[in-house]
Amino acid sequence: MSLFRQEIDKLTAYMPGEQPPPGTKVIKLNTNENPYPPSPKAIDVLRGLDEQSLRLYPKPYADDVREAVSDVLNVPAEWVLVGNGSDDLLTMIMRSALWSGKRVAYPSPTYVLYRTLAEIQQADVLEVPFGEDYSVPSEQLVSAGAAVTIIATPNSPSGTAASNDLLAGLAGKCRGLVVIDEAYADFADDNAMDLVSRFQNVIVLRTLSKGYSLAGLRLGFGVARPDVIEGLSKVKDSYNVDAVACMVGAAAIRDQAHKDSNVHKVKASRKVLSERLQDLGFRVWPSQANFLLVRPPAGDAESIYQSLKQRGIFVRYFKQPRLDDKLRITVGTDEQNAVLLDALGELVK
Repeated sequence: MSLFRQEIDKLTAYMPGEQPPPGTKVIKLNTNENPYPPSPKAIDVLRGLDEQSLRLYPKPYADDVREAVSDVLNVPAEWVLVGNGSDDLLTMIMRSALWSGKRVAYPSPTYVLYRTLAEIQQADVLEVPFGEDYSVPSEQLVSAGAAVTIIATPNSPSGTAASNDLLAGLAGKCRGLVVIDEAYADFADDNAMDLVSRFQNVIVLRTLSKGYSLAGLRLGFGVARPDVIEGLSKVKDSYNVDAVACMVGAAAIRDQAHKDSNVHKVKASRKVLSERLQDLGFRVWPSQANFLLVRPPAGDAESIYQSLKQRGIFVRYFKQPRLDDKLRITVGTDEQNAVLLDALGELVK
């Protein structure tokens, strides 16, 4: 006899990218971490923590982070909600806006955690296929009449971005909450933060895992109108962000110069890596993220994935329709990318 809800027993758990055993020497290009270190100012805060920071509860709304976001993005602090990674914000959204009979809609293929979180709430999940060029199927999303519509831009695993005009059109036509997941916005040409002030039903999500090189810290935030923030706050854990993450994260957010410098290096390496992969015969989708979606010349993505792994090079392979002939490759340092390209050059001969 199960101890859990029937829906949980049927659920397929989200499977993150493979993590190598501790101490294993690999080139890790499978989970889109930033290859460069986080802000020295953030590290200084971490090293200077005193015991009081650990003995006492943190501020329940992570005020330090809210104020840093407010100052840097020029949005009111009360429009900001901080989470244990942007996944925490997604959980709050699903908890508060979805239940049995309600619908969530999003283009697919995309971040598979959306489905897992929606199914926990027993919601109706509508995955609308992207166009062949990963164009957003906006008309189908609007006609879905969903309580929650999610657009990841830049999208993972494609790296493609939606225009602000398209997003504004969705926000204006959708009656439910429109979630713009901008986990990779730091690497993109544009972002949709301005839409929050224009539309009552928009929330923009950001994370410090990618551009700020703080995936291990687990810190993200959402920006929306106060009534949306108030609704989400009702379902958040009481102290959902720890004191260490608050202080370190706030320092990292304020050090925009360091973040921008790392982003510039990643974008330059992304361009070179894309060109070299195309020289090897790979199809490469245009990316505005810190990774590339590629199709090997023979479409033998799983075989190449396994061969790279044997050589100590981890990339991401998705065994699912529309992706099973492709690989998602995180942009590493130039040195890491060179090792990858040498290995691929041998494998595709």
